[in-house]
Amino acid sequence: MSDGNATVLALNAAGVSFVLDTAGPTPSVLHWGAGLGMADGLRATAGAALLNSSPDAPRRFGVWPGEHENWAGTPAQAGHAAGEASTPRPRIVGVHHDIAEHGGVIAVEMVDEITAMRSTITYRLDSAGVLAVDLEVRRCAASVPYALDGLRALLPLPDRATELIDFTGAWCRERSPQHAPLGFGSHIRRARRGKPGHDSPFLLAGGTAGFGFAAGEVWAVHLAWSGDAEYLAERLPEGAGAFASVLGAGELLRPGEVMLAEGESYTAPTALFVWSGAGLDGLAERLHRRVRARPSHPSSPRPLTLNSWEAIYFDHDLGHLSDLVERASRVGVERVVLDDGWFRGRRNDSAGLGDWEVDAGVWPGGLGPLVDLVRSHGMQFGLWVEPEMTNLDSELARAHPDWILGPRQGLGDSSRNQYAIDIARPEVYEHILERVSSLVSAYDIDYLKWDHNRDLSEAVGRRGSADRPAVHEQTVALYRMLDELKARHPALEIESCSAGGARIDLGILDRTDRVWASDCNDPIERLRVERWTRMLLPPELIGSHVGAARSHTTSRITDLSFRLAVALTAHAGIEWDLRQADEADLMRIAAWAGLYRELRGLIHTGRVVNADLADDATMLTGIIAQDGSRALFTWARLATSVAAQPGRVRFPGLDPAVCYRVRVRREIGDAARHSRADPAWVDAAALGTELPGTVLATAGVPLPALAPAQAMLFDICRVP
Repeated sequence: MSDGNATVLALNAAGVSFVLDTAGPTPSVLHWGAGLGMADGLRATAGAALLNSSPDAPRRFGVWPGEHENWAGTPAQAGHAAGEASTPRPRIVGVHHDIAEHGGVIAVEMVDEITAMRSTITYRLDSAGVLAVDLEVRRCAASVPYALDGLRALLPLPDRATELIDFTGAWCRERSPQHAPLGFGSHIRRARRGKPGHDSPFLLAGGTAGFGFAAGEVWAVHLAWSGDAEYLAERLPEGAGAFASVLGAGELLRPGEVMLAEGESYTAPTALFVWSGAGLDGLAERLHRRVRARPSHPSSPRPLTLNSWEAIYFDHDLGHLSDLVERASRVGVERVVLDDGWFRGRRNDSAGLGDWEVDAGVWPGGLGPLVDLVRSHGMQFGLWVEPEMTNLDSELARAHPDWILGPRQGLGDSSRNQYAIDIARPEVYEHILERVSSLVSAYDIDYLKWDHNRDLSEAVGRRGSADRPAVHEQTVALYRMLDELKARHPALEIESCSAGGARIDLGILDRTDRVWASDCNDPIERLRVERWTRMLLPPELIGSHVGAARSHTTSRITDLSFRLAVALTAHAGIEWDLRQADEADLMRIAAWAGLYRELRGLIHTGRVVNADLADDATMLTGIIAQDGSRALFTWARLATSVAAQPGRVRFPGLDPAVCYRVRVRREIGDAARHSRADPAWVDAAALGTELPGTVLATAGVPLPALAPAQAMLFDICRVP
């Protein structure tokens, strides 16, 4: 990275430009959004009007906004030193940049005499057009510690960003979108659960009026962090310099959590800012490209997985499991994961957590006989663990009650009969790391399903004579433990599960290989959850399992063909007692497994698209090969609707200039209809029919009138 004398610096990549003016006391953003090429004229037009009843200098919005710039909104930095030094006023002392043809880095160093802080803000634009923003502060000189209350990455938005979308949710209904106008004031979402939570904001995006999956400009932020978080969109009547509003995110720090003495520093979690001129699908495409470019991204085919949880729960028996493994092998399963219930004292969820020893009463020969059976069928072996938790009814909790995360005056309520343990304490960290690592070594485990089933309430660690907030330390310790396990066992894969999908973010994904999107295997709920999970993560990182006909979480009964169709377009698996499946079902599952093996090269590398449909009871989603040569679309109906005919539906993302061969894939079985006959072209597509791209992508085609809870697959290949 080189020192630069230029005062206007521009990063450009993948149709995105980020332009920074470094001439002021603090830098200011001149542009973030659509690619500009040259930045000429931006500085000359950056000054806002000098309003009446306002400060006597034009307002500006710097990269470290605060009251020193007459910014009355949420500041980048908040804190104090024993009630003083509460008005940060950073000034540039150095600018470094490394500008490449496709992206680059700009780093700005600042010094603040009031807070005795040296700070750095670094912008990295990658080849996908995703802008990563990193902030760091270091206390230079101090007589008392500086209590850091917040450090946020903030970027301005233009006035055409008038609508917001973010997410909420609950157990078994994660990532449910909610829309709102971007009005005056503050739209703030906070995750105060010690993890992102089932109701995680996940992404916060502002867009132009009426933006959808395929249309409109969208500006979004995601915090790559697995602890407490804050997302905000803010608009003041006087604007933000020459811009209208602000988008940002940062770690939500608890009081006294970060106390910086002289020489100590704090690095904020990376905030990822993404712009798209092609709607939400364009946003997802940039994020998927970034994620897939990681050196740690899974490169081998994602194995078809069987998880034992909804098949046997705590009823561990080698004979029963052997029968399940035999049937799994018959249908084409490639990885078997033994879920909860294998360790000492674990006959239900009220005991045993923390005692990571195989239960000799249930497994007198250890797990070896089961592992050997799985491997004899050429399958990988995985194991469920929840290393950050304990039950009070456990040897760990009885021997080390002080290891539990919570105030020494007395623990609060348990959740799911369990408490978190303080893995930031060195002795706790080493104990848990060694227990888990020794299990991986003893059985040469290929895969860990790493769970985290409760929120962190009163998350304080016992430090000397004081109880200190510990979510930040707990999160950092988790990252360190996962990194160490991967270093010790380079072939090990880890799944991030948190009572389903309560810890899904790009911080945890830097250290894991897939996520469990939800504990709900009901395909209707799963369609909704996975559609929005794919806004951040590509399909190969999202576990999706075929469950029993009657959903264990909703009690809804659905057809096998529907369940198979929904689970196909992710990292597919089975969570069902196959001993209860008849021969016809087993044959259908085996055919589906073959289809998964055929199509996963497309599913796990392609571009995800979603049709904008007027009827929200229907969904058309697709995955298109990067070269456009092939696509797989899922047409699904979730419920009845007043419109009996779907009408002409356009297949998004296809090229109008080419011809395609369309084939209905029927290996999973036929979907039930609310009609006596399909459109004639669909009948022809049973064997394959050719259609121009203009018809499929521009005019649209009439689709079958499916009955509720039904889906069908369209395999579309470009005609040479």
